[in-house]
Amino acid sequence: MKKFQSNILDVLNKSIFPGTLAVKNGRIVNINKTNEKFDTYIIPGFVDAHFHIESTMLVPSEYARIAASHGTIGAICDPHEIANVMGIEGVKFMLADAAKCPLKLYFSAPSCVPATEFETSGARLGPDKIEQLFKEFPLIKHLGEVMNFPGVIAGDPEVMQKIALAKKYNKQIDGHAPGLRGDELKKYVEAGITTDHESFTKEEALEKLALGMKIWIREGSAARNFAELISIANKHYDNCGFCSDDKHPDELIKGYIDDMVRRAVKTGLDPMKVLQMACVNPVQHYGLEVGLLQKGDTADFLIVDNLEQFHIIKTVINGEIVFADGKVTFPRHKTKIVNNFRTKCKNTNDFAVKKESGEQTLIEAIDGEVITKKGKGKPGCNNGNLISNPNQDILKIVVVNRYKNKKPAVAFAKNFGLKKGAIASSVAHDSHNVIAVGVSDEEITSAVNLIIENKGGVCAVSKEEGIAEILPLPVAGLMSNDSYERVTEKFQQVEEAVQKLGSHLNAPLMTLSFMALLVIPEIKLSDKGLFDSKKFEFINKL
Repeated sequence: MKKFQSNILDVLNKSIFPGTLAVKNGRIVNINKTNEKFDTYIIPGFVDAHFHIESTMLVPSEYARIAASHGTIGAICDPHEIANVMGIEGVKFMLADAAKCPLKLYFSAPSCVPATEFETSGARLGPDKIEQLFKEFPLIKHLGEVMNFPGVIAGDPEVMQKIALAKKYNKQIDGHAPGLRGDELKKYVEAGITTDHESFTKEEALEKLALGMKIWIREGSAARNFAELISIANKHYDNCGFCSDDKHPDELIKGYIDDMVRRAVKTGLDPMKVLQMACVNPVQHYGLEVGLLQKGDTADFLIVDNLEQFHIIKTVINGEIVFADGKVTFPRHKTKIVNNFRTKCKNTNDFAVKKESGEQTLIEAIDGEVITKKGKGKPGCNNGNLISNPNQDILKIVVVNRYKNKKPAVAFAKNFGLKKGAIASSVAHDSHNVIAVGVSDEEITSAVNLIIENKGGVCAVSKEEGIAEILPLPVAGLMSNDSYERVTEKFQQVEEAVQKLGSHLNAPLMTLSFMALLVIPEIKLSDKGLFDSKKFEFINKL
């Protein structure tokens, strides 16, 4: 029998009292109120309501070591990224690796693999594979975010079949509907979709809430919606939660759901409402096996210093202390390498655009957002070839098919701010081909080839500065098999190199990774050409 004494915060019954938790065999067997005075609080553990572990560039068991230190005891994980690279085998890899750690990590059956038919991915998950995942794996709790909202609205047979399977197996259905409003939104919700984490404005979120959706307020490395949406929580806290969606390792170390909790309380929100969002709502919505400080529950909780700073003193899962005294108590595990990377190195001529100088359609990146704007501008011109024009912040952007040795797609982008060199990544949502942007064709080629040679990674190169920094990502071209300390160090070195090259973006590598995400407006680049994400058609096709 283990005993934990503190002020106990019972979110379900909206009460706080000094007491003792008695824990046996991983469960709370008794809760006794006392008259003692305590300086600390026992609260339920935090749950990330929507998260892609792959964005941390860490495998699940290694991500868990950072998450535990921030009081996150569980997460609703969508293995959509690795599924687009490796299909059902990628999902199985995530489940197997997650099983090595004590955190309660739950997964989706990814609904959109491939995300669209307008790009090359490494796999396809049809309805048969979705049903296989639902039947074979209890930790798969929902159908992953249905990004193909045009398909839902149009009644696409395959999309609707996947939704029907989720209903058949009593699984929740996650949404992904940025900017969707009015009759089209109503039709999307009526299909059975229950959550959304893509709201950019308060008005959009309130409309979705009115139709019965849960709103997961997102604060990731690139998309940051907390400041805009947190004001809805005072009234709608029972139908909201917190999520990070995509979080790079350097930012994950600094803060996670705990940081969102602190910020929410600082706005004046009642801590009880905040903890309802951070701890209770995801557990109840998805039906997770996560304790909420009730007798008979699994002993999952945090001990914190107060209800303002929420400094994590201890993290407890199934009655076992997994974080205390500033240290994680569970070890690292070895990770096997799995991948799908087949393209060959490129030469500078592969990225040449033979055209006379003139105005071109541009992808305009927006700092802190995954959406883009369609713009116009004049690239440079040299010997009949269009090249980057860094003086006007117009840079060549390319996407290279990583699964087949094909001709790259080339376009132009604005707002990356590079004055020298190039950056590249094999993290390119959602099909994860190689994406790069740079000031010269030669340096773009160098950056792309550095990624190909390592079969995945993020890098920055500059001939003038003598820079060739890379974080290799050998696990599916998305994750490292190294420790989170080493991954964070290498990632920061790459980010610092990007800053030296002139980028002013808050998260340039994360922003770059979304330039190929065709399901997010307004304009993106796939390995098959420049794409209008509002009209859902190519502007220029290879």
